[in-house]
This record gives sequence, structure tokens and C-alpha cells, in this order.
Amino acid sequence: MVPRLLLRAWPRGPAIGPGAPCRSLSADSGPGQYLQHSIVPTMHYQDSLPRLPIPKLEDTIRRYLSAQKPLLDDGQFRKTEQFCRSFENGTGKELHKQLVAQDKQNKHTSYISGQGFDRHLFALRYLAAAKGIVLPELYLDPAYERINHNILSTSTLSSPAVNLGGFAPVVPDGFGIGYAVHDDWIGCNVSSYPGRNAREFLQCVEKSLKDIFDALEGKSIKT
Repeated sequence: MVPRLLLRAWPRGPAIGPGAPCRSLSADSGPGQYLQHSIVPTMHYQDSLPRLPIPKLEDTIRRYLSAQKPLLDDGQFRKTEQFCRSFENGTGKELHKQLVAQDKQNKHTSYISGQGFDRHLFALRYLAAAKGIVLPELYLDPAYERINHNILSTSTLSSPAVNLGGFAPVVPDGFGIGYAVHDDWIGCNVSSYPGRNAREFLQCVEKSLKDIFDALEGKSIKT
């Protein structure tokens, strides 16, 4: 199922979607306008961008535990912490060395830094599988499975050349949300597998957008 919501500022024209309002989002110019109107090819400066190094394993483990702490009770967190320390001081240390060595041989790739941890841990898991290494307990921890079970998976490609796009959910009980934001309209496609009501979810998205519009216009939000 792929319901679609499109909110567009058409003069006197109806918007596509269940009761979608016709309101202008913005008439301002900003960084997005420069990118959309630029004549420089999108990947023109790609080769000149600095490569970001793979982070230290202990930093990734720290970020992972920080993300898990609000989701687990004390007993669960201590168990997950034990798995992490065992991985950090055991199999993970050797896998990390191999990952760094591979990174040095592939100068065209770059690690995206920040508060993330999932890609680093995923790369180490993939490397372990490729080397035939028994999967470390960290990856068998139910907490690891839960935090990587992404119900909402979103992506966007805002360009004058693209009207709207979408993609599938990444888990059986999830939603895949492709959205676009422009100066005078926004829209999204919501997809799901059988068992999830994508149309009902889309109605909630529409209600949230209406509430945002009302708040920006100084109106009271309807419950």
C-alpha cells in the first residue's frame, strides 16, 4: 500500500490527499534555493572533500550505550554493557583493525561522523560474517536487535526535477516515508506491508501538518 499526501499552494485549486489544505509554506529564499538553482553539478566538489576517518571503537561503543540507556532498565543495561565491553576488548578489537586496514585501501570511501554508531557496528558485523567469525554476543543481544528495528524509515530528495518519490519499509511492521519539501509545497509517500495501515498513518501526518500551519498562523490547535 502506498498512500500519497501532497500539500501544494495552487490558486483556488484542490490539493491531492484526504482534505489537504492549500497553504503556502514559505516564500523565503535560503541555502536550499542556492542548491536548487545552482548550475554547478551536484558531485562537482566530491573529490575535494576531506575523508573522515573511522572512529575509535571505544567512541562507537560509548555512543551505542548512550543510545541504549534510556531504553533499558538497570538489569538489561548492565547485561548490554557487559556484551559491549567483551566485544570492545575481544573480537571487536581485531575486527576494528581489519576495518581500518580496508579503509586505507579504499580511498574513495568516507565514514560519516557524528553521534551515530550503527554503521560502524554494522560494518564490523558484516566483516565478521565475511571472515567466518562466530557472531559476537553483542549482536545477539535483544537490545541490539530492538534498537536496529526501525519502524519509521525516512528519506528525501528535494529537487525541481523530482515531483515525488518513495521506497519500501525496512522492517515488516514498519513504514517507508519518502518526502519532499519545496518553497510552495510539500508531499510524502507512505508505504507499508500488509498488516500496517499506511492510510491511517498518513492521516496522522496530515493532522500534524495542519497543527503546524495553525501554530505558525497564530491559530489554536484543534484536538
